[in-house]
Amino acid sequence: MITEVLDKNLVTIPEPIAAEHGIKPGSRLDWKETDRPDVLAVKILPDYAALATSLMGAGRKHLKPGADPVSELVDERVRQEEDRRSTL
Repeated sequence: MITEVLDKNLVTIPEPIAAEHGIKPGSRLDWKETDRPDVLAVKILPDYAALATSLMGAGRKHLKPGADPVSELVDERVRQEEDRRSTL
């Protein structure tokens, strides 16, 4: 498939290629030069939402059963604030 570079170096990605690779408005592409002057490499970067979704809960397998790290952190911050106030 051949595309043309438009004003401001805009390039249209052919629809079949965009659809096959999940490229949509807002997708980020990482362009790299190769050792050949007539060949460029492009990598499709994951979007931040997809990356965050893929990481959700990744550390839970390392928690002890019944652990609640968020509550533990809140409790720790409350104790630190109480300690800070008692030294004033």
